[in-house]
Amino acid sequence: MQVQGIVRVLDEAPDLVQSLPPAVAAEARRIPVRVLEVPAGSWTFDSATLMPGHLGLLVLDGLLSRSVGVAGSAPFTELLGAGDLLRPWAGQSAELASVPVEARWEVLLRSRLAVLDRRFALAVSRWPEVMAAILDRSVERSRSLVFFLAVCHLKRVEARLLVALWHVADRWGRVTRDGVMLPLPLTHKLLASMIGAHRPSVTTALGTLRERGALERRRDGDWLLHGSPPRVLDDLRRAASIPAPTEL
Repeated sequence: MQVQGIVRVLDEAPDLVQSLPPAVAAEARRIPVRVLEVPAGSWTFDSATLMPGHLGLLVLDGLLSRSVGVAGSAPFTELLGAGDLLRPWAGQSAELASVPVEARWEVLLRSRLAVLDRRFALAVSRWPEVMAAILDRSVERSRSLVFFLAVCHLKRVEARLLVALWHVADRWGRVTRDGVMLPLPLTHKLLASMIGAHRPSVTTALGTLRERGALERRRDGDWLLHGSPPRVLDDLRRAASIPAPTEL
């Protein structure tokens, strides 16, 4: 069940107005929008509540996933959190697609979504800097998707996991004295769908990485990354035991 309220979205996402002069930014922050509070579980957005001109839904906090499968294949999953811009109603309808696509939304952690509706779009149209910052969110999301497509091309599952987890840690990780903590509900099944692997292969690869001291899973379900992220290809090969290419 979605609970609705009102927030000043630019107060909660101040980076959207950081390019504005302080007095102008203060004015922009007074713009109110509706917010949807969505509990954990499967999520279906009711597009009937939208009107033309809506910019999208801005995630204020929480964690969601979107899984897409083609023709009954195992799905690919992306993670979405604070700062991401969603437009779940956009795109070609399934009835018109040449290839059947199955998409599913899941709320992994209770989330709040700000509705950037037509009234908000009209209000911020005075400030192109805000519109550009919102557009940046869509570009960043597309770049993250391309990154994970590249990860799926790594041959070893250990390498895919290591790179994917450090990439996720750049955004959601928390540095502790024991390593970088990932307080996210990343199950073996979810990780498999993020890197294009089968769950049993991910379970085996995680065991290998644990034995090498690269990571561990705490009793509360959080992940802890040890050491430093692989900065260059040689570091990645060593961490995942990938043989270096033979010189010709």
